[in-house]
Amino acid sequence: MLQKVIRTIEDNQMIKKDDKIIVAVSGGPDSICLLHILSTLKEKYSIELYAAHINHCLRGDEADEDEEYVREFCKQYGIDFHSIKIDVANLAKEKKMSFETAAREARYMFFDEVMEKVEGNKIALAHNANDQCETVLMRIMRGTGIQGLAGIRPVRDNIYIRPLLNTTREEIEEYCSTNDLKPRLDKTNLETVYTRNKIRLELIPYIEKNFNSNIIDSVNRLVENITVDMDFMDFLSKEFYNKYASVEKDRVILSKKLFFEHKAIVSRVIRSSIDSLKGNLFNYEKVHIDDIIKLQGSNTGKTIMLPGNFVAINNYGDIHILSRLDLCLENNKREYKLQLGKNQITKGICINLEKINIEEMNEKFKNDDVKYFDYDKINDDAILRYRKDGDRIVPLGMKGSKKLKDLFIDLKIPKEDRGNIPLICFGEEIAWIVGYRTSEKFKIEKSTKNILKIFIEREAEE
Repeated sequence: MLQKVIRTIEDNQMIKKDDKIIVAVSGGPDSICLLHILSTLKEKYSIELYAAHINHCLRGDEADEDEEYVREFCKQYGIDFHSIKIDVANLAKEKKMSFETAAREARYMFFDEVMEKVEGNKIALAHNANDQCETVLMRIMRGTGIQGLAGIRPVRDNIYIRPLLNTTREEIEEYCSTNDLKPRLDKTNLETVYTRNKIRLELIPYIEKNFNSNIIDSVNRLVENITVDMDFMDFLSKEFYNKYASVEKDRVILSKKLFFEHKAIVSRVIRSSIDSLKGNLFNYEKVHIDDIIKLQGSNTGKTIMLPGNFVAINNYGDIHILSRLDLCLENNKREYKLQLGKNQITKGICINLEKINIEEMNEKFKNDDVKYFDYDKINDDAILRYRKDGDRIVPLGMKGSKKLKDLFIDLKIPKEDRGNIPLICFGEEIAWIVGYRTSEKFKIEKSTKNILKIFIEREAEE
């Protein structure tokens, strides 16, 4: 078995010299086996080990005994031990999430804390071949796609490693017995309350007895085959993502041209877009990807809601996927009176107003954030606000006024962005649509003597 684990480690390049590895240890057979094997390989790979144990406060004295067992095990093998008690039942109730989700969040948060504390770079998890089979069967029953059939990855994010992934639970238990490790047994694993336990205790034994005695090996071979194909498709989809997706600070914009490609490519690019914004694809299913594809064929301006407070918007055939929903409504309620000098609007934005003469005007510094206006034409207060119904402007170079709504359409500004564009006004007159147009009414002319310079200073956020 040791050679099988070494092969898994080296085939997947899991461990490098001088790695500092945090091992998740519950005290059960899988994690104790993993910790013991890595301890055995400590000199071979020149690594440092740290054990991380979470007491979920679910089994009273038994949970405390698990913690003490792991502590003594680590002491015996000279492994740095870290533990924490988290009442997962209360955590799930407070956050209004399932017990499994709450427990998972608590685990990974603690692992990250330990990794930061010891300056580690890897986290070893004890998933095995049986876990892989259970996961794939569970996903099949939920209607998974090819990504789900690829199962549990041996390495994720170059941080999480699973050295036992090709090892069966039977082999692990035999290893524990041979080495007299005496791991703890969690009785809740024998309860058929959870779906995974039902698959482990009822479905897999039934399949082994009536259909395929090697179902675990068969499913793991399926995972290996699919992973090869999926890796190629992922590689291919990255090229299409770079070609068709443009990333801005709060959104990803998918070109309408993407949707002429094969649906397999389109789906992957959409998934990559969501992942780049959200950091994961949790709660996203095939139906959400299909909804985005359908959205592209609908009218411009149509919006659909997505999980995690995201939206997708059709903007003249391009699809915008955004992470902020209420900015437009918030901006519409704001109005600021501007004074000569420095006006701090938000923590990151400052608007400077300066009265200068014509000789001080420097066209070299005229850009999207610097504009000049005839000071003597201004008879009202300078105001920063956002669009209102009925707004009009006389765009520079034109004689007549134009509805702001029509100008935004001409400029192909997405509907969801129109309420976010700042307007500099003198009284009721719009003088500057920031980033787009200025007004004919306040332009600099040959007769101009005094100038109002407006400079928008965008400070970098810490």
